[in-house]
Amino acid sequence: MFQKIATAALIGAALIVSACNTVRGAGEDVKSVANCTENAIDGTGTC
Repeated sequence: MFQKIATAALIGAALIVSACNTVRGAGEDVKSVANCTENAIDGTGTC
């Protein structure tokens, strides 16, 4: 059971690291999600 959880955590971490190579990239991703959510709530545009 522990091996499955550890494997899933490592795969998830690898995906996160590959998606956001830098802290700046992670910040931009979070900002993009926030803008998309705000636009969806306001109905002012799309993502």
